[in-house]
Amino acid sequence: MNAQQSNIKLVVAGLLLGIFMSAIDNTIVATALSTIIRDLQGFDQVVWVTSVYMVAVMAGTPIFGKLSDMYGRKRFFIFGLVVFLIGSALCGMAGSMTQLIIYRAIQGIGGGALMPIAFTIVFDLFPPEKRGKMTGLLGAVFGTSSIMGPLLGAFITDSIGWEWIFYVNVPIGIVSFIFIMTAYKESPGHTKQKIDWTGAATLVGAIICLMFGLELGGQTYPWGSPQILGLFAGFLVLFIVFLFAETRAAEPIISFKMFRKRLFASSNLVALFYGATFIVATIYIPIFVSGVYGGSATNSGLILMPMMLGSVVGSQLGGMLTTRAAFRNIMILSAVCFIAGIFCLSTIGPDTPRYLLTVYMVLTGFGVGFSFSVLSMASIHNFDARQRGAATSTNSFLRSFGMTVGITIFGIIQRNGLNNRLADLGGNAPAGADLSADATLSPEVMNQMPPQVREQIIGSLADSVARTFMWALVPAVLALVFVLMMGKERVIVPGKKAKNA
Repeated sequence: MNAQQSNIKLVVAGLLLGIFMSAIDNTIVATALSTIIRDLQGFDQVVWVTSVYMVAVMAGTPIFGKLSDMYGRKRFFIFGLVVFLIGSALCGMAGSMTQLIIYRAIQGIGGGALMPIAFTIVFDLFPPEKRGKMTGLLGAVFGTSSIMGPLLGAFITDSIGWEWIFYVNVPIGIVSFIFIMTAYKESPGHTKQKIDWTGAATLVGAIICLMFGLELGGQTYPWGSPQILGLFAGFLVLFIVFLFAETRAAEPIISFKMFRKRLFASSNLVALFYGATFIVATIYIPIFVSGVYGGSATNSGLILMPMMLGSVVGSQLGGMLTTRAAFRNIMILSAVCFIAGIFCLSTIGPDTPRYLLTVYMVLTGFGVGFSFSVLSMASIHNFDARQRGAATSTNSFLRSFGMTVGITIFGIIQRNGLNNRLADLGGNAPAGADLSADATLSPEVMNQMPPQVREQIIGSLADSVARTFMWALVPAVLALVFVLMMGKERVIVPGKKAKNA
């Protein structure tokens, strides 16, 4: 790419704004859902507000990555920005839950293009010795924005109104659009390839079936119901067709040939398991703080700040170390800190001091922060410009997929554990007392409980969260296993000899 003709500072600023806007969207919306339900009604449809966005992002990520390899990064990053901004503006104007769901899907289509293409542009623009620092910066923004979402969402919703969690994207996106449009000078040297429409269609269909099966199962419909079994059957059939189509396609959406490279395969599996584990921390630490320590949604969002700061430091440090050490060695440090942090979180209870919880969060954030920069660089290592978009988007896709499956599985574990404990307390509670899981986070309901019962309920909530973190050690340890398989490759710096597996 024409790095010399591009205004590098403005391009990077534009990419950072785009990543921030896309990454923060889902977590910022989650905080405002209760207010949105009150204004738009449609509680039975609320699951779709989050799910449809994630489906669109996950389905679009590998497709846009491939298209950017074929026709250029700039046009599809701009396309993603424009579609995302249109969707954001429409979401703010939604007059019903159905409208909001449709507009969130539009947002997700745009969001699926932003993250993978931004990382790929950095690899196109910067030489190997500078990629680590820049990827660390992008990774830090990604981690920071994901954790800041609950805090910012609560503040905007309480201060201005839920509509502005969507409208706030517009000025950010416009600035990003201007910077990329005017400052990024992309070379026209792209190879014409054939679009794998069959692979794209079956991948999108399989993701939709799986995600809605996981989201609706056990809540809206029983796990053994025809609706849920039908969704899982649809996923299985479409996924098998997708696998078959990818082996036959001249230019597949996700190339299985890429997975023959040891570093690519292992780094993507690490991203999958990191995503499944980290999402547990971002969801259940605020729940623990709100239900055990007490406080508003804003306060529970604030307490994630130590984890955010830890992830920023880890991402930056990881990016800088890629020119000095093998990807595997860096990620071993990451995995050890990450596992230690999750283990410490599995020990929390009502008596855990806040300062100790803060230390656990810093350790967890520091460990996961490395993955935001190092895994992106590892997955794209040894691929030329023609394959970088597909390589980066596959990594982003698998991380998002891990987060989606992780929050569903661990959500079931935490919910069932809490409900079982609350059921055991039924005989001690006042007649007609609300012992639902939702009630544990309601100060009004909890204040009506006798002190002894209230302490038991708080202990039940704390125990359910701690046990969930204990189960989250399973994917964290699996991530370490695949880290050990990454080999000895490192970033190749001109004038220095690279170490290869």
